[in-house]
Amino acid sequence: MSSSNQTIADLMDQCTRSAVHLEMRDHYGVAAEAEDFRKWLETGHIDSDPASPGWAPWVDLVSRAVDRGVAVRRARIVSEPVTDYIRYEHASTSVNVHAGEQVRWLPRRQASTIALPGNDFWLFDDRIIRWGHFSGDGALVGHDISEDPAAVKLCTDAFEAVWDRATPHAEYQIH
Repeated sequence: MSSSNQTIADLMDQCTRSAVHLEMRDHYGVAAEAEDFRKWLETGHIDSDPASPGWAPWVDLVSRAVDRGVAVRRARIVSEPVTDYIRYEHASTSVNVHAGEQVRWLPRRQASTIALPGNDFWLFDDRIIRWGHFSGDGALVGHDISEDPAAVKLCTDAFEAVWDRATPHAEYQIH
């Protein structure tokens, strides 16, 4: 496993076929969205404008990849009943879908028989993994890049198993 300064944007821009993301936490304490999350908790208002400063860079990045023919898929394994953070994430997922991502949700109880890696990840072109490492309270603490064939196989198999069982975003009802 190696550390790398390659960002998700770098890897997405180099991607030619597929970019998949598996999220397995019930809460993320990402500093960049803390204020938006707090505001949503207090008011129920969420930034769902794809052209807003908070979303436009992501929408542009994903749209460029999709326009090149890259399949961008995101799967989320969630505990039910869901946390406030997952409610918040679900409320803003329309922007991911607008950008061209396919998004599915899998209740954690349906993932019991899937061999899952220990960390969230992005997998680009079935070749490069970008592991995400989070603290106990959900803050991003770093990442690693790996091209280890065994890890790639684990991530590919795990993602596809989750994807096959998961519910498309438009059909998933928050519990």
